[in-house]
Amino acid sequence: MTDSLTSAIEQPACGELLTTGDMARLSDSTLRTVRFYEQEGLIEPERRSACGHRLFSGRELMKLQLALDLREAGLSLQNIKDLFCLKSDCDCPEEASQRMSHVLTEQIDTMQQKIAKLRKLREELTAMVSVLTECQSCDEGNFPLACEKCDVLGSPQLPRALQVLWHESE
Repeated sequence: MTDSLTSAIEQPACGELLTTGDMARLSDSTLRTVRFYEQEGLIEPERRSACGHRLFSGRELMKLQLALDLREAGLSLQNIKDLFCLKSDCDCPEEASQRMSHVLTEQIDTMQQKIAKLRKLREELTAMVSVLTECQSCDEGNFPLACEKCDVLGSPQLPRALQVLWHESE
């Protein structure tokens, strides 16, 4: 899935209605995904064409793109539904803005934790690829048993991923 922020250039002209196929193409998803999000109540067509095709507004495309991005970021479908209806469930702007800020701050904190884990894992896997580059020139004839006695793999700073993924099972 592409980043909806960068695909925002490909928005429909003002007032132009979009078919389900347009919605799928412009959100870099599938017809099935568009139908699913419609069935779940996150998007809804503005009307149907004379042939019965669902027609969506540009706002519904933005809602779909945001829902897809939030889903890809790890939010559950229920979390996304809650975000979409939070404002309308509040009695006043103060309550709505406070609740939305609180929910979004929690999501940002969760994302920051995930980002930190992903960065750490990326560094570890990059280190593993670096060590494996040395393994490519290995001329030891008794592969994979010889790996257990290898100086490269005997390093105390060996990445955990390499220890787990490249180590011979016992």
